[in-house]
Amino acid sequence: MTRHADIRAVLTHPACRVPAVETGPPDTLAWLRATVSRFSPPQWHAERRAIGVGALAALDPDELRREAAELTVAVLDRAGDRLDVMRHLARPVPLRVLAGRLGFADPVAAGTAVTVVAAAYHPGVDPALVRRADGEVAALLALAPPGPPEVRANRIGLLVQACDATAGLIGAAAHHLLPPPTERPASDPRGRVGTVHLLAEVLRLDPPVRATRRVTVAPLRLGGRDLPAGTSLLLRFDAANRDPAVFAEPDEFRPGRPGGGLLTFGAGQRGCPGERHALALAAGVLDVLRERCRRTGAELRHEPHPTLRVPTTMEVTVR
Repeated sequence: MTRHADIRAVLTHPACRVPAVETGPPDTLAWLRATVSRFSPPQWHAERRAIGVGALAALDPDELRREAAELTVAVLDRAGDRLDVMRHLARPVPLRVLAGRLGFADPVAAGTAVTVVAAAYHPGVDPALVRRADGEVAALLALAPPGPPEVRANRIGLLVQACDATAGLIGAAAHHLLPPPTERPASDPRGRVGTVHLLAEVLRLDPPVRATRRVTVAPLRLGGRDLPAGTSLLLRFDAANRDPAVFAEPDEFRPGRPGGGLLTFGAGQRGCPGERHALALAAGVLDVLRERCRRTGAELRHEPHPTLRVPTTMEVTVR
């Protein structure tokens, strides 16, 4: 599905549910997927979501942004004249900040483990990645603050959700917002726009989460079509965010567009609870990159993934 109105209808319709996942032995990746709110069936979703919402409520986005900026400065100060944003900043900085604020005993180790888990998080990946992720799930549970397994799992889930999505946003934003090797003309309006407004337009035009899935559990009519129960739906955020019925000149990069409508963070009861926190973490990194870095002009490539768009590398020059 690609139309903005149809996707919003699916995301908010009770007959359209997240596809079920199978659980596994305790402390494994399959167990984690089946325990976090993202993949939980309706009867467990609200209670598990409340765990994540409560944990995030204790975090001040302004403090997350400040700490992410401080860590970014420290990395750039050690970097020399060139740096790969994806390797050294886009994943490590947000994960270290978020893990520390969520109470994980060793934020650096937690961030490293989460990267392994995130690589195997979606069903259908290489079994070898799953086996490696199983060990890292156990390590994350040991690093998490004390509490019932379900509470610790959903705190880990916040880190996993932030890993690739925030990294993809930072990589895309660096590509769109940093000046190229040649001097940017002074008339470019991006130089005068706040980072958060710029990130919102990057999320619309080049979202790190390109799509999500739902399945119908009852017959319904959507987008002028009758869908039987059991219909699998692929919801294309990248297309909906360029729907001309909602966004004027949808292929143009125009920060500060009036109104809302962005679907990258979802909608309804399963909308992402960490939108403000993700934007704050990304903004902290980008605030510093915009001051001190330029793109090198190298071709941008992305990791192979059916629903995520994350650059493999993003090299910049540092001053």
